[in-house]
Amino acid sequence: MTSHRKPRGSTLVRAGSPAVGITTAALASVTLLGTSSGTATAAGSATTSTTKASTVSATTASPKPGPSIEKVRQQVDDLYRQAGSATEDYDQAKESTGRQRTALDSLLDDIAQRADQVNESRSRLGMYATAQYRQGAVSPTAALIFADSPQSYFDETQLMNRMSDRQNGALADFQSQQAAAAKKRVQAAKQLQSLTASQAELQASKQEIQQKLGDAQALLSKLTAREKARLAALEKKKEAEARAKAQAKAQQEAQAQAAARKEQQARDQQKPSTGTAKPPASTSPSSGSTSQADQALAFARAQIGKPYVWGATGPSSYDCSGLTQAAWRAAGVDLPRTTYDQVNAGTRVATADLRPGDLVFFFSDISHVGMYIGGGMMIHAPKPGAKVREESIYTMPIYGAVRPA
Repeated sequence: MTSHRKPRGSTLVRAGSPAVGITTAALASVTLLGTSSGTATAAGSATTSTTKASTVSATTASPKPGPSIEKVRQQVDDLYRQAGSATEDYDQAKESTGRQRTALDSLLDDIAQRADQVNESRSRLGMYATAQYRQGAVSPTAALIFADSPQSYFDETQLMNRMSDRQNGALADFQSQQAAAAKKRVQAAKQLQSLTASQAELQASKQEIQQKLGDAQALLSKLTAREKARLAALEKKKEAEARAKAQAKAQQEAQAQAAARKEQQARDQQKPSTGTAKPPASTSPSSGSTSQADQALAFARAQIGKPYVWGATGPSSYDCSGLTQAAWRAAGVDLPRTTYDQVNAGTRVATADLRPGDLVFFFSDISHVGMYIGGGMMIHAPKPGAKVREESIYTMPIYGAVRPA
């Protein structure tokens, strides 16, 4: 930015301009003729005013610098991270919506069945009411007088008493079924309200994802070819730094494995020989993996090259938590849908103790996850526009890790 500070020494202005004549005259008056200080002051003020005007004009004409490439890269990364977080919110709302819709459908089926039962009880009560109406017009004394015989009267009375007991039971069933049906209708109304709220949340998350991705693309589209090349260079530098950290971790793991083998060999040598072959020494905990982890890793490797699509769970595309869920499901382990829940689905482990198959979570909001494969590397679905790939776990700030099985 142009400085507004007055330069020292003689003022550099264009030859022949009025400012040159004024300055020369002022200097001559001071050094040769000894004119009054007022004249020199006036000349100096004129020079200063001319210089300031020139400086302000130059400042106004210069274009305002845009954000640096480093700033643009940070903004794009932040937008993608926010889109990733919104994707997990979307996945969570989608899963909740599915559960609520299933529960609502079950409630509606139950209500329909109970309605049939209520109608059947109502019909049965109507039959009893009709019979009671027909019998109620004759008093017990008259019924005894007009009966064919006293025995037939008592037989008929006993039948009516049994009918009355059955009628009372039917009435109790009807009332109970009515109350249960009313309760189910209230539950269905609440479930519908909850489903509507989840659908609204789902739509809001979808709009937020699209907005963040659109903003990121808009930032990138404004870059010149030179700026895009600079941005690509920064990305390569970041990837190189992450790979170097992964290589350092790979060396640490190799050293740990060698130390574990050496320790095992020392223990084997101290044991008395039995003449039977010894099984091969096992690897250290940091490098070992269960058969389930092997199956999950095999599935994840088979997905390399498939595109990232937010909200996708396979088989042709995945988001980050959709990939890890599908991989461990292939190994017989059911994981929750989102990173927010997957981080609690297993045993927490330190980064130094990672084994192949462990899940590594990133960022303070736990908005991304990848599957560790050893040597400081992971398989993950990175972000929109990218494909499932192997990458260093140090490309993003690590939040923590979990061992599902």
